[in-house]
Amino acid sequence: MDYDETLVDCGAGPHWPLASTVRDRGRGPLPAGLPAEVLRRTTEMLGEARVPSTGVGESAALDLIAGLLDNHGIDLSHPHAAAHLQPPVLQVAVDADALASASNASMDTYDSGPATLAIEQWVVRALARLAGFGPEADGVLTPGGSISNLLAVLIARDSAAAKVGIDVRRHGIDGLDRPMVFCSELAHFSVQRACAALGLGEDAAVTIASDSDFRMRLDVLEAELARPGRTPIAVVATAGTTDYGSIDPIAGIASLAHQHGAWLHVDAAYGFGALFSDRLAPLLAELPVADSVTLDLHKIGWQPAATSMLLVADRNRFASFGRSVDYLNPADDIDSGLDGLLGRSLQTTRRPDAVKVATTLTAYGRTGLGAMLDTCHELAHAAAARVVADSNLELLAPVTLTTVLFRVAGEELAAAELDAVQGEVRRRLLTSGRVLIGRTKVPARNGRPAAVALKLTLLNPNATATDVEELLDQVVATGHDVLAGRAA
Repeated sequence: MDYDETLVDCGAGPHWPLASTVRDRGRGPLPAGLPAEVLRRTTEMLGEARVPSTGVGESAALDLIAGLLDNHGIDLSHPHAAAHLQPPVLQVAVDADALASASNASMDTYDSGPATLAIEQWVVRALARLAGFGPEADGVLTPGGSISNLLAVLIARDSAAAKVGIDVRRHGIDGLDRPMVFCSELAHFSVQRACAALGLGEDAAVTIASDSDFRMRLDVLEAELARPGRTPIAVVATAGTTDYGSIDPIAGIASLAHQHGAWLHVDAAYGFGALFSDRLAPLLAELPVADSVTLDLHKIGWQPAATSMLLVADRNRFASFGRSVDYLNPADDIDSGLDGLLGRSLQTTRRPDAVKVATTLTAYGRTGLGAMLDTCHELAHAAAARVVADSNLELLAPVTLTTVLFRVAGEELAAAELDAVQGEVRRRLLTSGRVLIGRTKVPARNGRPAAVALKLTLLNPNATATDVEELLDQVVATGHDVLAGRAA
């Protein structure tokens, strides 16, 4: 594949106040050393694995743990940390998260935290509006995108059962004829996990082939939905695949899903943040046709993990979660306005994660968050341009959001050996502590075999094009060493 990338000028730009647990910027994003050695040193500093009979005091304990994080932890604010959808976090979000922890509020009932209930509902309404949903929309914060996807499939299952008169909550899914969930072959593995957790079995997740642009193929989906003897309960579109940032054709998928009476869920854990950017928001113009959406602000949003949310277009779809519990929310208290958000979640005690989100949205607004994303998007294009210009490297996919897939070149090597080179390059960089990059596998496309790829996930808005150049210089140098060692 040949991709023509134009180098984007990514100057230093504004400095965003990102938090870091690491004070020594002389080190890289990871501690140097083999994993077993790093973990051994860390454990030894903690001492014998038992609860001590006598504590050392608050200051000493904090100093101990801070030292472990400083010396043996990860520094996501380092400009050479670019492996996963795991960004550095904004200092204001960390400070707000401390306020939330200090309150120890819970979201289940009014008397467990009234202010935080209002804050979460404000955040839900604000992000539902950003998604293009109407006034009937609702949502809930969850511990992560996997749980948001689980809730979406659960709602879809219950909705499908209700259509044929089955009360799943009381009687299970026995009356549903082979319930199935359809998703792209590139969808997040949490879809299969959700099917397993809900008693459908992982085989209930039918994977649909993707096209040359890594988007779900509508013709294959149409054929699979039409196969007899199955009940399509949901179709999961992906808006921002983990490896490519690609966005499925949401409107076309919605049309097919609804023709077959299936729920349309959009997993936008990665891609939802595009809505903060005027430049990238058109990529999600079709999002309002979804029945539900997953979003993760601990990806594009720069929030401490975990900060996920499930949005639904119709709040009544949460009905099957409803509970009236004598010690929490008896019916007369609900009628008096003392209810909370117990009926939105599988959790009872649930921490007020919306506090950090509301603080960040208020502090930076859509414009500020959009500027951070635009910087990261430009860095990804700059990285791709460098890869294209360097004969030592090879670009494997175009840039959509902030990920760059490439590999160390080696045309004289067999495919399996070249794949092994990529793994060795990444491991050497990780154990050096200097560079943190990811890896994945690009599926076969256009007559080209599947290939192991190196991956940059660029989510640090304070990184610069120079930082990316230096990172790739180290990849090239390490690649030379690995290739030379194999040739010797």
